[in-house]
Amino acid sequence: MTRLVRWTALAAASALLAAGCSGGSSDDDKSGLSWGRCKATADGPAPSSEWQCATVKVPLDWSKPDGETIGLGLIRAKARGDDRLGSLLFNFGGPGASGVSMMPSYAPTVSSLRERYDLVSWDPRGVGASEGVRCRGDKEIQAAESVDVTPDTPAEEKAYFKDAADFGKGCQKDAGKLMAHVSTADSARDMDRIREVLGDDRMNYFGISYGTELGGTYAHLFPKKVGRMTLDAVVDPTADTVGHAQNQARGFQRALNGYLRSTGQDPEDGTREIADLLQRIDARPLPTGAPGRELTQTLAVTGIILPLYSKDSWPTLTSALKAAEEGDGSELLVLADRYNERDPSGRYGTTTHSQRVISCLDDRQRPTVAETKKLLPRFERTSPVFGRFLGWDTAGWCHDWPVPGQHDTPEVSAPDAAPVLVVGNTGDPATPYEGALRMAGELGKGVGVLLTWRGEGHGAYGSGSTCVDSAVDAYLLDGSVPKDGKVCS
Repeated sequence: MTRLVRWTALAAASALLAAGCSGGSSDDDKSGLSWGRCKATADGPAPSSEWQCATVKVPLDWSKPDGETIGLGLIRAKARGDDRLGSLLFNFGGPGASGVSMMPSYAPTVSSLRERYDLVSWDPRGVGASEGVRCRGDKEIQAAESVDVTPDTPAEEKAYFKDAADFGKGCQKDAGKLMAHVSTADSARDMDRIREVLGDDRMNYFGISYGTELGGTYAHLFPKKVGRMTLDAVVDPTADTVGHAQNQARGFQRALNGYLRSTGQDPEDGTREIADLLQRIDARPLPTGAPGRELTQTLAVTGIILPLYSKDSWPTLTSALKAAEEGDGSELLVLADRYNERDPSGRYGTTTHSQRVISCLDDRQRPTVAETKKLLPRFERTSPVFGRFLGWDTAGWCHDWPVPGQHDTPEVSAPDAAPVLVVGNTGDPATPYEGALRMAGELGKGVGVLLTWRGEGHGAYGSGSTCVDSAVDAYLLDGSVPKDGKVCS
């Protein structure tokens, strides 16, 4: 079973480069880390020689700082200019996104920041080069595509929850004792260790999507260590498991409405047509050009979600929906495969695996089947296309999970921290704008500084707004804090 919506910077993910650390050191500096050339992996070629990789050791269990350790993979490119400010640490979301893979492909978007900062990212614990978790094999993942994640019968319900429980068992088998030590709070403490070994007095940080929750958690735990911190595409820190699902149903429906208006359709009529299409696919999956594979309802919804992350992808959605209406599921399948990190050879990425072990350790709320069924009408009213999928997900995602969750909502209050720039996009589908408002408030008066962009897509910086980019650059490069409540249109 694949969660339909991830809090991740998918624009960066579309250009994944994978990197690890090769043998030998090209730069043993004051950090004490052995920086070397990054190497290619099975997922892609090595980045250029300007990128260096290293491994930092952190405690497996932060309550036992002198106990067993694990290694975290790091990547950096040094600042180009002479007036260096230090390191700028990036997290691209997920949870479960690989910073080691994404940083080189995202670097052109933040090239202005590299004049004064070393660009640095890492694979959080449980991800990629940092004890990455793989919960099932490729054949099992493909087989699970046939599981109906919006079950209509007792038999489908049984299969849905069995698949969820089996996935958790696979994660536990692979991760072992790491399973209980991959929380957002664990990663926030890892961030402070990274800050120390990089030689920075303060944490300069750019968090995207889930990376905003991680940044807020860091600010709460280490308020005096916050330097210049920007949070873009902000996760609502006041929402629990059900609240996040409701937020995303609302956000993706808003994005779908915007897409439908752009094509000259009435949003209500267009939504009804897509919902009817999905019902027909549920009853009879569509043929595709891929041997042995059909477009199921779940894959169809996944294929619709992907292009809503960016307005530039809306024409792709038009073509895919038209083909599906004509009985061909090939185009929506291609989009779903891209979202699910499936390559043409049938190999799947593991972002969703890492995401699940992290989010299910974080989230204590476990809605029962009965509770979820009571919520479904509300979800469907919010979004006839996405509501039912996100509603069922609240019960299935962490069903029968091997370890208990830690909290209902994360603590992000940081009254003693330096100003934190919180950037919200009114058209963001995955992390709706309300999350930015609430994050700014929860950080505390004088700490959370809200910058609003009236735009479309997931995230604001680097999305075409000179106003947003200039404000963020001025803050990170010069320390110029914009007026709280500034709006870019």
